[in-house]
Amino acid sequence: MSQPLRAVLGEDQAIVREGIVAILHRAGIEVAAAVDNATDLVEAAREHRPEVVITDIRMPPGLEADGLRAALEIRAAQPETAVIVLSQFLDASYALDLVGDDPSGVGYLLKEKVASPQVLTDAVERVVARGSALDPDVISALLGRKRPQDPLAALTPKEREVLALMAEGHSNTGISERLFVSVAAVERHVTGIFLKLGLSQSASGQHRRVMAVLRYLGQ
Repeated sequence: MSQPLRAVLGEDQAIVREGIVAILHRAGIEVAAAVDNATDLVEAAREHRPEVVITDIRMPPGLEADGLRAALEIRAAQPETAVIVLSQFLDASYALDLVGDDPSGVGYLLKEKVASPQVLTDAVERVVARGSALDPDVISALLGRKRPQDPLAALTPKEREVLALMAEGHSNTGISERLFVSVAAVERHVTGIFLKLGLSQSASGQHRRVMAVLRYLGQ
């Protein structure tokens, strides 16, 4: 029998912390530690070496982006540990900071979405498998920014849909299932997107293409 996934949780609001622990337990995920501050989060991750760390962004001791800084520290020290950060507010810059140069094993979710257990458990599965799980609303905010001579204007509505799902971290197969089109059709859209946005075809690998798209959207 395989061992259950182990998680470490950082969340300073007791009722939210207990709710997330319950969601994870129902999904068969063992919570090795649940702490209420960023300092203890780093220590718990070091002690338990979990498959995934889930943390709020704003936590004690500073009540600023302490949770995000802890997540970055954990990623640097334990690259094998996946990280999901939870944010109460939509801030694309936090997502881009977390992703850094490698989107594998990273998730960024809005807290309001965690009320749906499937959203959190799906994100855990994706990041533990070294994929990425970026909140659709964050990607939409990046896509929706108005810029002079915006190259996104050249994209068709379907290409915009595909681009958003690419940036969230979905594979071509996952995109085809969500848009009810063939994988071949998705591949054609992806090729068109790269050409129109001037993204190198060398970014065709799953993580490299997510990275390419996020860098473009973050400009």
